[in-house]
Amino acid sequence: MDVDVVSVSVDSYYVHKMWNDNELGQMVEGGIPYQMGADQNGQMGREYGVYNETAGVEQRGRFLIDPDGIIQSVEIIGNPVGQNVNENIRQIKAFQFIRENNGKVACPASWEPGQQTLTPRPGLVGNVWKQWKPTLD
Repeated sequence: MDVDVVSVSVDSYYVHKMWNDNELGQMVEGGIPYQMGADQNGQMGREYGVYNETAGVEQRGRFLIDPDGIIQSVEIIGNPVGQNVNENIRQIKAFQFIRENNGKVACPASWEPGQQTLTPRPGLVGNVWKQWKPTLD
């Protein structure tokens, strides 16, 4: 998908290695398929607003950053609930599609490649329902 994936936590390199070798390696053949960064002093977590000063840990956060370095999407999720990697992939595809079209389209909720997009314009405000008919499960 032409993206770089990096996970960052306050855990050290050694904790990451143990987690990869003994936990993730049991779930994913070959172990973790992306870079892991150690933020032991929590500086990066503070900069991204996910560091919990009281607990000394970082909340799970997902940041989609475009090639220009602009954060396009943020998701902060409590530790008891896992993230949906399929939704992350869908959003990456949508942001890439919008970029390829120079921002002249918008991808509605639940958009998948090949589905209808919207053309942003003043007349669309209050009239999205006339163009886009989502299917609700």
